[in-house]
Amino acid sequence: MSVNLAKGQRVSLQKGSGESLSVVRMGLGWAAAPRRGLFGLRKREIDLDASALLYAEKTPADVVFFQHLTSNDGSVRHTGDNLVGGEGAGGDDESILVDLTHVPAHITQIVFTVSSYTGQTFAEVQNAHCRLVDETTGLELARYELTGGGPHTGQIMAKVFREPGGWGMQAIGAPAKSRTFQDLLPAIEPYL
Repeated sequence: MSVNLAKGQRVSLQKGSGESLSVVRMGLGWAAAPRRGLFGLRKREIDLDASALLYAEKTPADVVFFQHLTSNDGSVRHTGDNLVGGEGAGGDDESILVDLTHVPAHITQIVFTVSSYTGQTFAEVQNAHCRLVDETTGLELARYELTGGGPHTGQIMAKVFREPGGWGMQAIGAPAKSRTFQDLLPAIEPYL
């Protein structure tokens, strides 16, 4: 059963049976908002990039993104870059797999971000979502829908973090100006 998260809301990633999840997938999806042109509505391609930033407390320790698809320890893996989007409310355009059982003990949180590499704003994006899926069962655990568009080019979507007895997830949904994950580093700090 999926939980629809509101901005700032947290959820535990413990299974109903009390055991911890082992592998989760953070799926990100989006579609270009239709734009009225001379010959009616037309769609265009938007290149959003998903990233996962691994933190040891508040210190960046590693990053997974389209040019570094696997974390140095192998516990976090990006499945590949999607240059156009299009799944939106349906499926995921980019996914990042996290093997929670193999994340090194010094990593306390993993922050998931999205940046508009080509510079389009989120006002030009629709049906954007971030969802966490139990990779073992395929069940969606939590979903955060981006709403409202806006003039920003980046989004701090969510984070998974260590908590007593396992891992938790928090929907962040904070807009920022960025074309790459590096641009988002100062904006992430308040959420660590």
